[in-house]
Amino acid sequence: MRLDAHQHFWRYSPAEYGWIDARMGRIARDFLPPDLLPELARAGLDGALAVQARSSLAETHFLLELARAEPRVRGVVGWVDLCAPDVGAVLDALAGERRLVGLRHMVQDEPDDRFLLRPDFQHGIAALAGRGLVYDVLIYPRQLEAARRFVAAFPEQPFVLDHLAKPAIARAEREPWERAFRALGAFPNLACKVSGLVTEATWNAWKPADFRFYLDVALETFGAERLLFGSDWPVCLLAARDYAEVHALVADWASALSPSEQAALFGANAARIYRLP
Repeated sequence: MRLDAHQHFWRYSPAEYGWIDARMGRIARDFLPPDLLPELARAGLDGALAVQARSSLAETHFLLELARAEPRVRGVVGWVDLCAPDVGAVLDALAGERRLVGLRHMVQDEPDDRFLLRPDFQHGIAALAGRGLVYDVLIYPRQLEAARRFVAAFPEQPFVLDHLAKPAIARAEREPWERAFRALGAFPNLACKVSGLVTEATWNAWKPADFRFYLDVALETFGAERLLFGSDWPVCLLAARDYAEVHALVADWASALSPSEQAALFGANAARIYRLP
């Protein structure tokens, strides 16, 4: 199974997707499975994981509805309010949704860089125990230290770090991202998505060489057995010509890996970590 482990769908509304600002007109429209499936086919991929793009339980149900209708949407990383006192009941209500494989919160947008360490949020993470759900960690480099303490507190919970924690590639910054990234990657219950990188570079003016340092550090830190390819489509269209360009960026870099390592990066790791049905 060859998979894209990170992409998004939405029916666009300015009110619901306020993070799509004036610079992002290219993605200010609907993006649904019929838009993605030809891109997957051209890249030789068999399916994808749909990831939440707004903090709404309604979006989780929307993505699950798409996944039920289209088998190539292999799983959903949704959203629930993990800080809510009734989080256990909400998770119980979702227990029958076999396509729900993980949850995510947009921690990168929280004004408190220690949000992951809040007792109410950690209570919600503890509620995932025994429910077979991965938690996707979406942060900026300044939040890496809090993420290290967070992941350390839940050694049995599977985590996936999105977008290499968004290093400042456009400014070619290496530190303090590299040091904190390597420290976080030391936890074996954490994997990392090779995704979302082009939007951290200079939009539509990047070169493949701009990413090599960051990709090499990710490989050294996580090993091929804990890296997952993700396109971050359609957000990637802000910074790249098309889906194929983003896929080729990672595929060309990964061409030095063994066939089994490439298979792991492009699907096997995602299938294992998210326990895809």
